[in-house]
Amino acid sequence: MKKDGHIHTPYCPHGTLDPFHLYIEKAIQNGFHEITFTEHAPLPINFTDPTPDKDSGMDFNQLESYFTDLNRLKKQYEKDIVISTGLEIDFISGFEQNTISFLNTYGMYLDDSILSVHFLPFQNTYTCIDYSKSTFLEFVKHVGSQDAVYKLYYKTLMDSITSPLGIYKPKRIGHITLVHKFQHALPEKVDDHQEIISILSEMKNQQLQLDANSAGLAKPYCLESYPATPYIQLAKQLEVPVVFGSDAHNVEDLHQFYNEVKLYL
Repeated sequence: MKKDGHIHTPYCPHGTLDPFHLYIEKAIQNGFHEITFTEHAPLPINFTDPTPDKDSGMDFNQLESYFTDLNRLKKQYEKDIVISTGLEIDFISGFEQNTISFLNTYGMYLDDSILSVHFLPFQNTYTCIDYSKSTFLEFVKHVGSQDAVYKLYYKTLMDSITSPLGIYKPKRIGHITLVHKFQHALPEKVDDHQEIISILSEMKNQQLQLDANSAGLAKPYCLESYPATPYIQLAKQLEVPVVFGSDAHNVEDLHQFYNEVKLYL
């Protein structure tokens, strides 16, 4: 069964205004049986978004409209494709209670969601590590080394996997090697093989799914999926459920590189 489980929407404040029906009709035309819309959830109210435009998550005031739109579209297209309502929830160290509260309030409306790490804490500030190459390289200088940034990322990712976020905790972990987004802008490659194996092993223990995210293949300083295909194969060997995700923020990128990744699904 063809599924794209990581798709953004016109509600994304840093995406495009491409309407829902164009995503849905493209998915149908490409033979997909199921899609999940996973818009960036609103960030905790008392968390300061470190990105310049403070547009990492959707507005709280739009949640009801988002759910209403998807409920309408589910009925409209029910004979053609399964549409799941989801969110991409940020795991932010120090804001676990806020996340639990959010999930306890809105989790009942979600069919299928993703838990992701975008923000890393260091010395009482947070950095969005995938925002830009310059931001990432500046963060490397701030933390002290690229190896230290990778270790901080995987520690935070492991915390997201093991944190008890309640009954509505997302079942899928997003782009587990997002820290690779600017890997070819670094002076040397970091050996994080053991960290990735540990992450996948703990995901198996926690009975979580892997987001086999193709978006990294489109990033000029990454040039691989998140995670790279050998780790998608390893996840399958470990019996970690694998779900393809294009992480599309516009219709053009929907199902991007599916044919390259599907060989390993």
